[in-house]
Amino acid sequence: MRKTLSCLFTVGAFMAVAVTSSLRADDKVVKVGILHSLSGTMAISETSLRDVLLFAFDEINASGGVMGYKIEPDIVDGASNWPLFAEKAKQLLEEDKCAVVFGCWTSVSRKSVLPVFEKDNGMLFYPVQYEGEELSKNIFYTAEAVNQQATPAVDYLLDQGKKKFYLIGTDYVYPQTTNLILYKYLLLHGVPVENIGGGLRKDDSGKVISAGKYVPFGHTDFQQIVAEIKQFAASGDACVINTINGDSNVPFFKEVVAAGLTPSDCPVVSFSLAEDELRSMPTKDLVGELGCWTYFQSIKTPGNKAFLERWKSWLATESYPGVVKEKRAVDSPMVLSYDGVYLWKAAVEKAGSFDVDKVRAVLEAGGISFAGPGGTVTMQANHHVTKNVYIGETKADGQFKIIKTFDQVYGEPFLLKGLDDKLAAMSK
Repeated sequence: MRKTLSCLFTVGAFMAVAVTSSLRADDKVVKVGILHSLSGTMAISETSLRDVLLFAFDEINASGGVMGYKIEPDIVDGASNWPLFAEKAKQLLEEDKCAVVFGCWTSVSRKSVLPVFEKDNGMLFYPVQYEGEELSKNIFYTAEAVNQQATPAVDYLLDQGKKKFYLIGTDYVYPQTTNLILYKYLLLHGVPVENIGGGLRKDDSGKVISAGKYVPFGHTDFQQIVAEIKQFAASGDACVINTINGDSNVPFFKEVVAAGLTPSDCPVVSFSLAEDELRSMPTKDLVGELGCWTYFQSIKTPGNKAFLERWKSWLATESYPGVVKEKRAVDSPMVLSYDGVYLWKAAVEKAGSFDVDKVRAVLEAGGISFAGPGGTVTMQANHHVTKNVYIGETKADGQFKIIKTFDQVYGEPFLLKGLDDKLAAMSK
């Protein structure tokens, strides 16, 4: 990865500025951090986020930069190691003095870096679907909240007549919290407990605190779990909600295919599997499986067509080490990373400053929008983004056929309390 050079200090006032900020006034450069896993189990997903950020930076630099400052990318590798993410965040903020950081995929990596950003008053743009139940003044979540991915997918499956839902995910906070929300959401929509598969865990008082089946990162043996899913789906009205992250999706779907489960028998809707990951999978065996995202590469709009043409041209001409040029795809986390850069740029320019507090105030005030490849995205006062939501069926070429669109869905991070209150009201 291209590493940034140390700041060149000048004397007097310029030295003071260089020590305390991300700006190099001598050559009008602003340092911007990229914090993603470029190795380990999450590299299958996160290296492409690095790539699209570099594309966005180059695109902005070619058009004059941000307030006349060229973006200088500062790339670090979280290496799928959550404590290391915190160390790298500290480096970007305290040593490298980055004005903003774009990064993290898993919620455990985000929660690992959150205290660092709050302590140092840094700004992080987080682009990957997540469980909500969090709001930090130092994080802007361009990611899909649960109500912009998981609950719309469940609504669609309920409309399709599905009555049984098997929950499976990777063993960390995003799948666990999302599935707990979905468990309560399904109960609220009349799905009985016995029709929610994967298992329940209760506390000493009998309250359900976890729903679903979980596997560790990098898990490869899904034979027993898929056999259980096949038995669960024997009635013909079942589906699977998949929150497995990273390269474990490859052996999971391999086992699904080997077991003879098809989308017509028991469709799988995946929340961490998109076009980019499908490049490494036998997509001819996955035709008809579902995804729900706020972007699909197959969106047929002039804006998306122009974006894809620019992306393809950049891949053909860029010279960053490690960027794969062949058989590339674009997916929602990549586009939400790209959108985040432009939202930040618009806020900086409106604030007239790179100062985190001033940029935050502009973003929180509302009205910062960007016409992105998936449609217009607008930053909300609660640090989440209003955007379109799409449900698609996997095609043999690894793309998605869009079958349902929800326009301009407001991002709501806090769902658990509302669901608990509604369930309590129902039981009276």
